[in-house]
Amino acid sequence: MNFHEVRFPASLSFGSVGGPERRTDIVTLANGFEERNTPWAHARRRYDAGLGMRSLDDVEVLIAFFEARQGQMFGFRWKDWSDYKSGRARAEVHFDDQEIARGDGATTVFQLRKVYRSGPHSYARPIAKPVAGTVRVGLEQDELQEAVDYTVDTGTGLITFSHPPGIGLAVMAGFEFDVPVRFDTDGIQTSVASFQAGDVPNVPVVEVRV
Repeated sequence: MNFHEVRFPASLSFGSVGGPERRTDIVTLANGFEERNTPWAHARRRYDAGLGMRSLDDVEVLIAFFEARQGQMFGFRWKDWSDYKSGRARAEVHFDDQEIARGDGATTVFQLRKVYRSGPHSYARPIAKPVAGTVRVGLEQDELQEAVDYTVDTGTGLITFSHPPGIGLAVMAGFEFDVPVRFDTDGIQTSVASFQAGDVPNVPVVEVRV
């Protein structure tokens, strides 16, 4: 897979603008009612990395990172400062932030996920790029020990238990995570003069499926 397990400098992504987008097909019927459908099961996020540039040194770091990824060729990790934890943004990660599954007595591998709720409705987002050293896992109210009770694949977001969780037991997890992205352009245009005048380069970044 064309993906580098390296994070875009977090100091440069801080201050960037972006977020999730959906694709919805809307057909207006003759009676005025609408039929709406979406071909996407999950949202796709877009960002502008250029807005995080604050100095010419930042631009130098950006260009080096861009060249190492060969433009759009290789994906990379991106820290979305507005949404990078399993729980609340200002809270510490706790092992019971999210219920990711229920044990069936046989399954040992589970995908990390984050559930977004609004009223009676919810959306479960698969998490494929957890941050190493931040993942905490538990069963019901008991926290487990990594490398003893389970292992974490930080490249896929898969949790593998040494023994299958019992039937009906809640598999809990807390974590920080990155978004898998790539540059959405094969060219970056910068100008020393315009940058000193307050202008910044346009550097679009888009989420990729992994």
